[in-house]
Amino acid sequence: MIAFDNVRLADVSRHFGRRRAVSHVSLEARTGDIIGLLGPNGAGKSTLIGMLATLVAPTAGSVTYGGQPARALGDALRASIGLLAHELYLYPELTARQNLEFFARLYGLPPAAVVTAALDTAGLADRADDEVGGFSRGMRQRLALERALLHQPRLVLMDEPFTGLDDAATAVVRSRLQTLSASGAIVVLATHDLDLADGLVTRVAIVHAGKLIADERAAAGLRARYRSMVGN
Repeated sequence: MIAFDNVRLADVSRHFGRRRAVSHVSLEARTGDIIGLLGPNGAGKSTLIGMLATLVAPTAGSVTYGGQPARALGDALRASIGLLAHELYLYPELTARQNLEFFARLYGLPPAAVVTAALDTAGLADRADDEVGGFSRGMRQRLALERALLHQPRLVLMDEPFTGLDDAATAVVRSRLQTLSASGAIVVLATHDLDLADGLVTRVAIVHAGKLIADERAAAGLRARYRSMVGN
């Protein structure tokens, strides 16, 4: 695992054929930040998360971690990143316990030391030995969150993490993210749900049509500010 105290997107663009998913975005996230990457569907949020996760290469511009590009840091960089994306990366034919044990081993962690605690945190201890294919979306979302955090990543990237969660589970996830921030992690959270972002994020980055149109400290009146810039 690699320690770094900031992640920086410098004038990044990403084109998919003729479509410009992201255009000339510069953004920096620092230790303790919970950055709300806000914008409507199709604004470019998922592409930016993919670039920060090293899964999508910029067409132009650069992404650096503590001032170093991903290629200079090698595979150890990905051991410092936790990703919760639309694709939950769970195996439906395996139980909740088996899924977490599999990923723990990938990270070189002793499963016995981390899996039981992760199941407890996810509220799934009583379903630990049930196949994930029979879980609700919310249960799978909670399990996937713990899968993404097993290795205590330095950079936590989340794309719509509250999908399918009820109010109680949402409150648990919010608390989890605040704890991560307080422990020194860098959190970038992509969402279009302003109510969930309000009071959670410490900074707001608003993306519209692939462009960054605001980067500012979170403040009261988030919904009004967002609507004044995006228009919905």
